[in-house]
Amino acid sequence: MLKTLKKKYIMLDIDLKVISRSLNGGFAGGEKKRNEIFQRAVLDPNLSILDENDTGLDLAALKVVAKGVNKLRTKDNAVLLITHYQRLLNYIQPDVVHVMVDGKIVKTGGL
Repeated sequence: MLKTLKKKYIMLDIDLKVISRSLNGGFAGGEKKRNEIFQRAVLDPNLSILDENDTGLDLAALKVVAKGVNKLRTKDNAVLLITHYQRLLNYIQPDVVHVMVDGKIVKTGGL
């Protein structure tokens, strides 16, 4: 199992030093977000809901998270990504984008 975990960390460009830490223990905001993507890689769900994964991230951390989301994308899984910021869409390649205002979808399109 440890071999599989190391493989996933390397695939997602996450420092292997975090293996010795407790789950999300003492992690900074960006580290927590990267670790959430790592957990998604290990669990390999058919559907992931990522709610505001870009909140509080600097540009470097945002790029790492986006790269991880993109690497884990397959034809056999789906991601519902919720964000308040356009900047994440500069790094994630969505199939469809819905814009919501006051709880209603007001615009839909692809990129």
